[in-house]
Amino acid sequence: MSIRPYREILKRKSKEINVGNVKVGGSNPISVQSMTNTLTTDISATIKQVEELVNEGADLVRISCPDEDSTKALKEICKHSKVPIIADIHFHYKRAIEAADNGAKCLRINPGNIGGKEKLKEIIKSAKYNECSIRIGVNAGSLEQDLLEKYKEPCPEALVDSAIKNIKLIEDNNFDQIKVSVKSSDVFLSINAYRQLSKKTHYPLHLGITESGSFIPGSVKSSIGLGVLLLDGIGDTLRVSLSDNPVKEVKIGNEILKSLNLRSRGVKIISCPSCARQGFDVIETVKILEEKLAHIKTPITLSIIGCVVNGPGEASQTEIGVTGGGRDSNMLYLNGIQNKKIKNNEIISQVVSIIEKKEAEILNKK
Repeated sequence: MSIRPYREILKRKSKEINVGNVKVGGSNPISVQSMTNTLTTDISATIKQVEELVNEGADLVRISCPDEDSTKALKEICKHSKVPIIADIHFHYKRAIEAADNGAKCLRINPGNIGGKEKLKEIIKSAKYNECSIRIGVNAGSLEQDLLEKYKEPCPEALVDSAIKNIKLIEDNNFDQIKVSVKSSDVFLSINAYRQLSKKTHYPLHLGITESGSFIPGSVKSSIGLGVLLLDGIGDTLRVSLSDNPVKEVKIGNEILKSLNLRSRGVKIISCPSCARQGFDVIETVKILEEKLAHIKTPITLSIIGCVVNGPGEASQTEIGVTGGGRDSNMLYLNGIQNKKIKNNEIISQVVSIIEKKEAEILNKK
């Protein structure tokens, strides 16, 4: 049992491309990615962080390659990664060529600082040879000088102009494994740029509100900006950019998609903010359950409601539900039906046990 979405999102039609074994665009699920913040030359630390991101649900991981030592390290890192690696390239075109040769499955290049048409041709040649896709990463903070002179300041039209110009440069070299982003730290600028771009190209779009800040403000800005675009059907892959542990970026990205019924990975918890009516400590219970259920990958819905005002109604819409009762007497629901009464100190252990058993049964049937 799951909640039926009130509205189905009609996704924009986009070209399907390959980023390693992950298909981006077309009718494929929206992929979530993040970026390591370790020194790439610290191979063991970077491999460890990639594993953490994958365990949290990252489909793709981006790694910065600022120098030749970093692109050399990428070869070993790619060998140990369970997901395709995207190389983040700025300023020097040779880093892109080295990254493609060393196992990267996508090259993120910024047209404002990569060095001109001839160097771009060399990057495309390497991408073709290594079956590597390219992301055109337009950023409001690093637009080409001629566009800044034309538009006077970063604006949606300038970002889109840059994207279209660089798409053509790549297409002129007979290459079409492209995805595009037009990012800004300003929510409105980003939304307007993506909306305009979505009408001018069929390539998949990578969504993001760049440099969005620390965990709380960055999560809020990203949720608003990405949420608006996703509701419009715009977006094929995304990254939440936070000044925090990149694992949190993946968590927030997945939660954005889950809230819009665009992704169904792991346990989706519906819980109340709690009040004087609660029959148990809802907030602490939910915190512990989130931690203890983090390993669950199967889509399962769970409601944790502190009292009987909304509890039975929410429980009727989830696979597992707990509704607070008086005097240490709470009701456990399975598939919307009352199952049994449980005490406060039994809630966590019983819910975890039921969900782990349910996942095991589902996996055994596959």
